[in-house]
Amino acid sequence: MTSSDHDDSDFSPSVTPEETASVADEVTSAEREAAAPSDYPFVAMQLKVGNRLQVQPPSRISMDRSFVRLIGYLQKHSLLITAPRNSLGAILPLAEGDTLVLRAFSGQNAFAFACDVQRVCRAPYNYLHLVFPASVQGTMIRKAPRVRTKVGVSVSNARTHHRELVGVISNLSANGALLDGPRDMAEEGDRLSLAFRLKLHGLDNSLNVQAVVRAILTDEKLEQSGTSLVHFGLEFVDLTPQDQMVLKSMVYQKMIEDPQSVT
Repeated sequence: MTSSDHDDSDFSPSVTPEETASVADEVTSAEREAAAPSDYPFVAMQLKVGNRLQVQPPSRISMDRSFVRLIGYLQKHSLLITAPRNSLGAILPLAEGDTLVLRAFSGQNAFAFACDVQRVCRAPYNYLHLVFPASVQGTMIRKAPRVRTKVGVSVSNARTHHRELVGVISNLSANGALLDGPRDMAEEGDRLSLAFRLKLHGLDNSLNVQAVVRAILTDEKLEQSGTSLVHFGLEFVDLTPQDQMVLKSMVYQKMIEDPQSVT
């Protein structure tokens, strides 16, 4: 059995910016495009004691997802995790037989698997025995995965010297973004200055980055709305190491907390 001697506090689901940035570096090292989900062996996830997993409980208990730590596992027998808690810190009232969906990220893949609760344990701390998963689904991610967002941004254009233009970042990657704004905001090749804020680990991070407009796009939804808005495909340039860390970490955090946001 893979396990470790720790008390309950050692398995707090919190994760540091350094941990997220380290794994976010792994995200951007992937070389292939996203693929359809495939079956993988459990060991392909390369899980280690203390790894953070996302848990989706039965809808009758909670519609929210929470985070737990892996305590250990015995191949083909059971999996041990810390007890899931709600946003207020209260332990979820799970019972034997409840089905949980767990998600993890490792290397180039996002993984998901279902487990039934085998036993609810309260001593020496709160944890769960889960039935070992019968199958694991994995999806290959892109080299630079994108996540859907809705982030307000202040934009200035070096060519036109416009100030205080406002747009919305509708998806984001470590390398660029899709910016929604009025058509007269920019032309292809323009260099833009972007100022926006991202929440990472509960803290606001202010970013001031440079980007080049690589494409100007529209779609049926925008055309039918009758607005003058378009999509600007942006590539970030001259990023500082700090900005790179925040962007990578935010994308990874979003992938884990909301897998459906990956585009």
